[in-house]
Amino acid sequence: MTTTEQTPGLLCQELPVSEAEILTWAEAILRARFARSNYLTSPALVRDYLRLNLGAEEREVFGVILLDSQHGVQRFERLFYGTIDSASVYPREIVKLALQQNAAAVVLAHNHPSGNPEPSEADIKLTQRVQQALQTVDIRLLDHLIVSGTHSVSLAERALI
Repeated sequence: MTTTEQTPGLLCQELPVSEAEILTWAEAILRARFARSNYLTSPALVRDYLRLNLGAEEREVFGVILLDSQHGVQRFERLFYGTIDSASVYPREIVKLALQQNAAAVVLAHNHPSGNPEPSEADIKLTQRVQQALQTVDIRLLDHLIVSGTHSVSLAERALI
């Protein structure tokens, strides 16, 4: 048996690591990668970041990623908190925040604690209302992702934006 074949078993015996510790490390790695790049270079990076930030929430949380003209990340802001199955979202607050940050574009995101990331009719209508509000001040809505656990749905990929 080679050393590399022995290493995995040896590590598990000598360094008992819990699932929670592994998830904490994974989250730290993804946060560092996101902060280091500071640009949304791929949809997968956005999905990973949002799954980590919203996937485990026990109630609905609605947030926005604010971007500059080159899609550099200015910040991620959690704006609205709700119950287990809904959150009140106000488009004017999203527009206000985007203007304050001088954002050129935004990505909306929220979670579905139910475990089903499929967008509801209310999610689709809200996205359209926010998009219209942002268009009036020349801010682009790039996507709205719905996260649930390790799964996510992009409204842009489904041509709903």
